[in-house]
This record gives sequence, structure tokens and C-alpha cells, in this order.
Amino acid sequence: TLGVWGLSCVTSVTGQTTFGVEKIMKIPPHIVARQIDAAVLDIGINACKIGMLYAPRTVSVVAERIRRRHISNIVLDPVIRAKGGRLLLTPKALKRLKQELIPLSLIITPNIEEAEALSGLSIRSPKDMESAARRLYEMGVNFVLIKGGHLPSEPIDVLFDGEKFNLFSSPRIKKIVHGTGCILSSAIASYLAKGESPLDSVKLAIEFTHSAIERALLLGKGPHYLVPF
Repeated sequence: TLGVWGLSCVTSVTGQTTFGVEKIMKIPPHIVARQIDAAVLDIGINACKIGMLYAPRTVSVVAERIRRRHISNIVLDPVIRAKGGRLLLTPKALKRLKQELIPLSLIITPNIEEAEALSGLSIRSPKDMESAARRLYEMGVNFVLIKGGHLPSEPIDVLFDGEKFNLFSSPRIKKIVHGTGCILSSAIASYLAKGESPLDSVKLAIEFTHSAIERALLLGKGPHYLVPF
């Protein structure tokens, strides 16, 4: 849809339905490393989106391969918990993510719950989001995008570049959707790969994601609408 070709590296295999994640099996770290090598050395990578990692050794091997293969334009979606509550990043892996992966990233895209876990701050308002963004920026990332879909008010996304805040507001769509964070971070990486600036990549990706939510379908027997790619 966005004119890019995606190459995947599987870090975990999950058994999940529209009700939630039921089972997780992590992929051995050396297999994760070989998948990254295959993508870089054969096809080449212009931007990289990182999602679910689950285990601490997986976090470390991804960070090591980013450094070794000089992968740039890293968009880190710090997936911590599934909508149904299942933990998708262990506490030890979260610690390593803060120490090893955030400093290598161009942009991180946490939702409010993830921003709270990473920053240690409570977030109830856009001002709280700005405070958390400042703290996350201090971890070494270039841009922090905190997604405001879980705010009680109209959703506001906050982007911080170390000096300036950009706020993006969108009307709330009354659907319980699954996959929006993945869509957004993937779209940001796609626009970066095409040469857009980080700010424009975020703007365009938010617009694309909002359109995808509007087109989301209620499939399966669970409560979650599924967002089409």
C-alpha cells in the first residue's frame, strides 16, 4: 500500500485469536540473528521497525545486529502487553530494551501504558505525556512519539525531538481495534525508507493509521476489530 517491500524477522511465534494471545514460543536468538543477516546482506534495509521481542536475549541479539550491520532509521514499538493483558515483554527484557535498544533508535512509539512502564511516570493528560517524552528522550533516542489513544479525552499523539513538541489530534473512532500500534510504527518506517523526514513520516503515518481504523473489520468471535494492512 505504501510502496515499500517489507522483510520480516520472526522473534516469537504466538497462538492468538480475536480474544487475545494464548501461547508464546520464542525463537532461538541465533535464528533471529541469521534472519536479520539474510535481510541485510541479500536485499538491504532502508528502515527497520521493531515490535514484539519478548525475551531478554532476543533484545540483546537484535541490538547487536543493528550495530554490526549498521542498520539505520530504527522505529521501536516497545510492545509490552497485549490488549487482553498477556505479557509480551518480560521484566528483564524491558530493562535491556531501555539500556540497549532505545539508544539505537531513531523513533520510539509507546502507547500510554508503555510510556508509563518505560519512564516510571503516571500519565493522565497531554502534559503528563510531555513529561514522559522528555524522560524517554534522555535515554538516547532521537524522537519520542507517545500515542494518546488511551486518554479519556479525544486522542492526542505527542512527538518530541528534544526541543519541540508536536501534537497530533484525531477524532476518536468508536471501535475496539487490534493492531493499530503495529500499523503506525510500520507506516513510519515505510515513509522513512522512502526518504521522508521523521516529522513528515509521523504525520503521514498517523493519517494512514486513522484511515485504516475507519476500514477495520469485526472478524472472528472476539471483541476486537482487525485493521487491514
